[in-house]
Amino acid sequence: MRIRMTDGRTLVGLFLCTDRDCNVILGSAQEFLKSTDTFSQGEPRVLGLAMIPGHHVVSIEVEADTPPVLATLSSFM
Repeated sequence: MRIRMTDGRTLVGLFLCTDRDCNVILGSAQEFLKSTDTFSQGEPRVLGLAMIPGHHVVSIEVEADTPPVLATLSSFM
């Protein structure tokens, strides 16, 4: 899941949960800073577990790729 925030940062991670205030918890999250160069994404900062307050969320995108960890876990079920 990719979440864009009001300050221009983008967080990418696994959706874990949300609450009634639209706060979102991401696991294995990485932070990407807003780039001044449109061709440069820069190195991500690893956050791990992250809570994003709902009032800071601008947009949420679901990525189509299944992470390898989930694909491995689903083979055991």
